[in-house]
Amino acid sequence: MTKTIYTNGKIYTLDAIHPVVETVVVENGIIVDVGSHNDMMLQWGRRGSHLIDLQGKMATPGLIDSHLHLSGLAFQLLDLDLTGVRSKEEMLKKIREKAKTIAPGKWLIGMGWDENLFNDKMIPDIEELDQAAPHCPIFLKRVCHHAFLVNSMAFKRSGYHSSIPVPKGGEVVLDPVTQKPTGLLLETASNLIVKHIPERTYSELKHGLEQAMSLAIQKGLTSVHTNDPCYLGGFEQTYKLYDTLINREQKGLRCNLLIDYPYLSQLKERGMYTGYGNEKLQIGAIKIFADGALGRRTALLSEPYDDDRENFGEAIHSQEALFEIIKEVRAHLMPIAVHTIGDQALKNVLHILDQFPKVKYRDRLIHVSVLTKELMKQLADPSRIADIQPRFVVSDYPWVKQRIGEKRELYLYAWETLRSFGVVCAGGSDAPIEPVNPLFGIHSAVTRKAPWEHSESWNPKERLSMVDAVRLFTIGGAFAVNEELKKGTISRGKLADMTVYSKDLFALEHPDELLSTEVEMTIIDGKIQA
Repeated sequence: MTKTIYTNGKIYTLDAIHPVVETVVVENGIIVDVGSHNDMMLQWGRRGSHLIDLQGKMATPGLIDSHLHLSGLAFQLLDLDLTGVRSKEEMLKKIREKAKTIAPGKWLIGMGWDENLFNDKMIPDIEELDQAAPHCPIFLKRVCHHAFLVNSMAFKRSGYHSSIPVPKGGEVVLDPVTQKPTGLLLETASNLIVKHIPERTYSELKHGLEQAMSLAIQKGLTSVHTNDPCYLGGFEQTYKLYDTLINREQKGLRCNLLIDYPYLSQLKERGMYTGYGNEKLQIGAIKIFADGALGRRTALLSEPYDDDRENFGEAIHSQEALFEIIKEVRAHLMPIAVHTIGDQALKNVLHILDQFPKVKYRDRLIHVSVLTKELMKQLADPSRIADIQPRFVVSDYPWVKQRIGEKRELYLYAWETLRSFGVVCAGGSDAPIEPVNPLFGIHSAVTRKAPWEHSESWNPKERLSMVDAVRLFTIGGAFAVNEELKKGTISRGKLADMTVYSKDLFALEHPDELLSTEVEMTIIDGKIQA
């Protein structure tokens, strides 16, 4: 088999044995040697070797996104994208423009709106949505996917009326005067509408997912941990889509599939479990939601919100129900991956986890946004991973300070403190909630402020060094799925996954140069993908 030699690079391996090398030798998708150009060419540069000149560019281990939704990226590419919209008027304009392309009666689907970016923080009401698209039902997900906007036709299509029970944990927001729906739905109330939206065809989903995978690769990602069954028509169809694209059509991107708890029984029936699959496609942990989000004050806190003193947020499950869910997952010897944004939600989950024996794979606590010192101590367990999303600081500041107050802000997105406690952290984007570009996540981890902000960082003592930020998206992602012996560093015997950049991240004069850094190559299995 021909060996491929990537040489003339500044290759940061993140391996203490050979921290920086010029050359990496690959065979059959595995790294067989690393070292200086001269040594590697003398050892391996015989006839038949395929030489690739990195032209002095920087390379790191392949970037890993530890938590995103490729399905959401697919829909973002297929539907109305409201990401970054800066006013209610701009939002309504985009809705009107999209509505012109949709046939009467067809659904107008969109996502990504965030009223915290609006000057007046006002969102469209149901009458304005009716006027913007009078001929079609509307369903628009907020950037956090915990709040939704619908119009009157959407309510009519769903058969909604005031006496219909709202799913537990959800709310149809009513006008305080008229007691009529405002068009805003919170959390599980969206199920009243979603079940009436026609499912996309298999070919539509496959096309969108393929585009999303290509985009991830273009951004330098070699592996992703993605959660999709609730959006791709259930577990069976989700697995079929990924199996087709990755194993049959060889699309390259390595995918670890987080499976939502309601589909656990289907995993059992098929004899599937965490780690099932191959090095390109694997079953991951069982995904559970413990609470909501800070934006709509549904994240579960131990003390009330500073700007809503009667509100502690919402638990998605009672403690008894959550115990039974985790008990069932553990009976299948699988780990959990739990959405926990509020400190009380995390406390509830850790209290239950402490009652069960550990399993082979690590449990993942996703987001862990609001913390306490005691919770950090509990997270500092080698069987647990804090799955963090650095880019959240861009979306959440400054309004989040009003939600939780000055005292709790000290432990909001406390990345450096987590690291000092010995907590193993993995870095993700939660795309499409945040941009899929991992360099944006690294920038947020290093600066703790938005790219357009000229003010001081938010709680600057929690900034990470550039090296530690890159580790989040390499070594951290490998640890999250027990693959630290296969990936995360550029080392002999590991998978030949690398990301090559237009600039040396560790030699930048200012972190903002990350924003103009391009991915020159994404290498998976030793092959250039983009």
